Amino acid sequence: MIDVIIAGGGPTGLMLASELRLHDVRVLVLEKDEEPTRYVRALGLHARSLEVLDQRGLLERFLALGRQFPVGGFFAAITKPSPGRLDTSHPYVLGIPQPITDRLLAERAVEVGVEVRRGCAVVGLRQDEHGVTVELADGAQVRSRYLVGCDGGRSTVRRLLGVGFPGEPSRVETLLGEMEVGVPPETVATVVAEVRKTQLRFGLGPVGEGVYRVVVPAEGLAEDRSAPPTLDEVKRQLRAVAGTDFGVHSPRWLSRFGDGTRLVERYRTGRVLLAGDAAHIHPPTGGQGLNLGIQDAFNLGWKLAAEINGWAPDGLLDSYHAERHPVAADVLDNTRAQMELLSTEPGAQAVRRLLAELMDFEDVNRHLIEKVTAIGVRYDFGAGHDLLGRHLRDVRLKGGRLYELMHGGRGLLLDQTGRLSVAGWADRVDHVVDVSEEVDAPAVLLRPDGHVAWAGDDQQGLVGQLRRWFGAAAG
Repeated sequence: MIDVIIAGGGPTGLMLASELRLHDVRVLVLEKDEEPTRYVRALGLHARSLEVLDQRGLLERFLALGRQFPVGGFFAAITKPSPGRLDTSHPYVLGIPQPITDRLLAERAVEVGVEVRRGCAVVGLRQDEHGVTVELADGAQVRSRYLVGCDGGRSTVRRLLGVGFPGEPSRVETLLGEMEVGVPPETVATVVAEVRKTQLRFGLGPVGEGVYRVVVPAEGLAEDRSAPPTLDEVKRQLRAVAGTDFGVHSPRWLSRFGDGTRLVERYRTGRVLLAGDAAHIHPPTGGQGLNLGIQDAFNLGWKLAAEINGWAPDGLLDSYHAERHPVAADVLDNTRAQMELLSTEPGAQAVRRLLAELMDFEDVNRHLIEKVTAIGVRYDFGAGHDLLGRHLRDVRLKGGRLYELMHGGRGLLLDQTGRLSVAGWADRVDHVVDVSEEVDAPAVLLRPDGHVAWAGDDQQGLVGQLRRWFGAAAG
């Protein structure tokens, strides 16, 4: 029997598959599409996702193919400088098209032994106390101990589960595509600058080889929102919004997206779990969707592996919902707010001007950027040290960098006292005796996802948290 079947071979599914393989979990990824998508739905990776990649030794691959941009101006496209003192070693956005992100994550998955089957659509499932039987479109059946739906906003797995997906349907729609233009770049830049003074859901930007990425509000909601728009529809909307269609021609691809906002009622139903867009959809404001999915996978991977490998303490797998559902709810709220701030209505514009004034206060600017980049996420682990529940940035140690020690996906005790012990948990937790001027605690226990599970210098307190997060001691 396969340990875990993952429905969906996008960034969330591939990240999850790689995380599971770090713990020797047998993984099968089923992707309905025969070929990787060419659509550039997402254009960047935020700070927390960059930390995730760095913690697994993957960041250099992405940096080599991306471009670094300041993080200022990402909240509702309100132009402000990047805030100082962000709690991360990666205070930038990495511009990198989603097809490249997909390819790099797929390469990683294959390296660590993930089996990926393309052209395999899930059409049915049934679960019992021992596992899940998955039915494919060709009539074949595969069996696994767990199934994770990472199959997007129109998730088949979510539909088959019948779990509630409350929220609001799309009210507005946006056309998106890549195509060539028939006017000089200077003309494009001049018109775009003028239009964006009032219409921030509009843009044309070069992507290379004379091709532009075009974003323009649609006339209304299409009857069949899964059908791509036509080039004529894009031209018509360009003329309506910008007064010119820029002579666009030869589209590489065309798509549409809405501002629907929904959050699944529960992330786990027995042996079936949901992650990424299968669990939450929201407007793309702030570029948070792909990042949120990768971070879901990072939270879930080690917990599901612990369950499969038999050492998970009670409630560990359920903590995936407890921790990630509130994070997604916050993203839905901030994207709702950003969509209102992008409206051309006078009231919304007045609120936008007021918020722009408030963002001149650095603490306000930083707070909003920490929301978008997810470095402000703090899980509720109860009362304790200020670091408790937060991610720990890549601090410098005398012996190197913290994140270099986390590539294996294990827990880590950073012990600045040299007096503590992880005896009984050494098969799950690394003990590093080193010091850092950046860590204001005698010792910190990090979960495999880099969040601080404990801080202090008391061995008894440490043992309690080792049991809480890493199960019973061995031997």
